[in-house]
Amino acid sequence: MCARGHAFDLARRGYVNLLQPQDRKSREPGDARAAVEARAELLAAGVGRAVVDELVRRVTAMHLPPRAVVLDLGSGTGDALGALAGAGSITGIGIDLSTAAAEHAARRFPDLTWVVANADRRLPIVDRSADVVLSLHGRRNPAECARVLKAGGRLVLAVPAPGDLVELRELVQGARVERDRVDAVLASHAPSFCLQERAMVRESHRLEHRELVALLRATYRGARASAATRVESLTTLEVTFASDVLVLALAAPDERA
Repeated sequence: MCARGHAFDLARRGYVNLLQPQDRKSREPGDARAAVEARAELLAAGVGRAVVDELVRRVTAMHLPPRAVVLDLGSGTGDALGALAGAGSITGIGIDLSTAAAEHAARRFPDLTWVVANADRRLPIVDRSADVVLSLHGRRNPAECARVLKAGGRLVLAVPAPGDLVELRELVQGARVERDRVDAVLASHAPSFCLQERAMVRESHRLEHRELVALLRATYRGARASAATRVESLTTLEVTFASDVLVLALAAPDERA
């Protein structure tokens, strides 16, 4: 309990639960355990790993001070924050809506802080306390990111590029649809941030049946029975993983729109 009388639930499995009743839209919000485990299985096999490595490279190149606070929104399996901690001395805080994700991350990276909370609402972080905020294919909260970042702080985003999982999406949707998200992301962050760096990360893997099933489980569309039925007939599929990586600088107060 803090000086203001606020208390939190520290789960026996190593994460902090700050999720409030009003933050829930279901009994088990966020990614299900099967989705978390499927994503972890793929990352352990190197599938989808390129974007994690790119985020680590870019944050490491910032030469942050020892114990710099790095906040990961939608931290999922914890791989990105865990890899950063392995590359240097940071104070890592991962926030995810899923208790299954927080439990998984806390088990693998017990020296970091894992929090169950709704990042779409107010982040449970004090003003001007974070050096870097990460979001890897997760939800973003521009106003809250601007509030918690220190002066000179950076927001590092990875968003699905037009070609991301295009082969799998064609299988599920029946059409090859590609959508560029970068302009919309930059527009939503424009009041408080300016673009500093942009890069494309791409990798391709020929996945076997077991890996394709795991990839479907790791995506929201994977819950569709029709998709699983189509995948049952596949033995292998070449799948593209592509992300746009954006580094945004926090604008000075007098520069914000």
